[in-house]
Amino acid sequence: MAKIDLSVMPERRARAIRRARERKIVIPTFAQMLNPEKTPARIKEELNKIGLWDVHPGNLFRINWKNEPKEVGGGYGKVNYIEFPSSLTGTPARIMALVGKWFPTGAHKVGAAFGCLVPRLVTGQFDPTTEKAVWPSTGNYCRGGAYDSALLGCESIAILPEGMSRERFEWLSKIAGEVIATPGTESNVKEIFDKCWELRRSGQELMIFNQFEEFGNYLWHYTVTGHAFEEMLKLTMRPNDTLRGSVFTTGSAGTIASGDYLKHLFPSSKIGASEALQCPTLLQNGFGAHRIEGIGDKHVPWIHNVKNSDMVVAIDDNAVVHLTRLFNEPVGRAYLVKQGVPEAFVSQLDLLGFSGIANLLSAIKMAKYYEMGDSDIVVTVLTDSMQLYASRIEEMRAEEGEYTEAMAAADFARYLLGESTDNLLELSYVDRKRVHNLKYYTWVEQQGRTYDEIQAQWYDPDYWTDIPKQVEEIDALIEEFNQEVGLLK
Repeated sequence: MAKIDLSVMPERRARAIRRARERKIVIPTFAQMLNPEKTPARIKEELNKIGLWDVHPGNLFRINWKNEPKEVGGGYGKVNYIEFPSSLTGTPARIMALVGKWFPTGAHKVGAAFGCLVPRLVTGQFDPTTEKAVWPSTGNYCRGGAYDSALLGCESIAILPEGMSRERFEWLSKIAGEVIATPGTESNVKEIFDKCWELRRSGQELMIFNQFEEFGNYLWHYTVTGHAFEEMLKLTMRPNDTLRGSVFTTGSAGTIASGDYLKHLFPSSKIGASEALQCPTLLQNGFGAHRIEGIGDKHVPWIHNVKNSDMVVAIDDNAVVHLTRLFNEPVGRAYLVKQGVPEAFVSQLDLLGFSGIANLLSAIKMAKYYEMGDSDIVVTVLTDSMQLYASRIEEMRAEEGEYTEAMAAADFARYLLGESTDNLLELSYVDRKRVHNLKYYTWVEQQGRTYDEIQAQWYDPDYWTDIPKQVEEIDALIEEFNQEVGLLK
């Protein structure tokens, strides 16, 4: 029931193949995203000449966690990650994060969009010659979808809340065929869904790739991000180290699927789901608005495997906003160095965008709650970087004035060293069922999902494990598609 539909539609598929041939498009397999060294030699040569953000079909082969960290001409290396020093986190636990900046578009959401789009493209379910691809999002996903669409030669419509950062809109205006700004900010997801229904009724030929319900999103993160974590741990774990947990802000709940993969490898590890304190949907069935860009709220995503989650964490958006200045203002960085945080590490703090800071704070909470020591590991991701939030720094300077050492001292003490285990809930069976049941109101009552399937998500032991089993079948379809396109001969 949960499987991604891989039914082939021959006539539409033939048109997609012709389009790929015209645009000189070769599609990477999941095996190549896991191990980009398997990329064809011709495409590796192309990558030596193109920029990470260039709208070039070769950049499909940069949808992985192992790109060389450079803006132009990079090859492949080891998985991109950082480890946070205890002098910054205030806990002896080892906290590590995969780095999303080195994906095309500067965020790993381009991979989630790929996972949703490509199975429908290679089966012919999506026809890029006649249909527009619609990407509903709270920010980075619609950017990734518009980018993938441009690379694959199809028109796109990006949907995101009007309150998102200026950088997102400026970039989208150059890439997407149409940009629709819906009312509100990060937590106004229903308004995005309403716009999708409006588009469906408009009579246009389009296909909506809703990240909150698309299992291609789950599959991409379970497979690609999960294996990237596995490689990171192989590189960093010492003989006595233990993976104790993974924790992620649950925007679309795609990334948290990598926690499912890690729990398969490390059954005793915990999975934490994080959200904004100002909109505590998972924690308190609550609502509200917040400033942690990129994490949508006031509903539980259809693709969130709630039964496998162990903890809910809520992060104060004031902490994220203040730490953004601490991490990026020259005075803040100088203060951190003065407090013993290694200068070489401080210079990398712009790798954390807003949700990355929230993920770091969530990991600190998890480590403190379980009283982790220096052989315990917690992992998370940095979805994007400050490259997408420079305007927010400007806005804060205008509102609050210049950043001072006194402000840095207060922010460091309060929001990092002072991070506590409040606004946190270790989930019992009943707690998990409560959160899962919230899906009903959004997905069954409003979005057309069925009662039988929401029950299956909870009671069918194969519902979630069947999804990753489709990778080999999808890869076979991609390889057959590429062969018929004929560019690799």
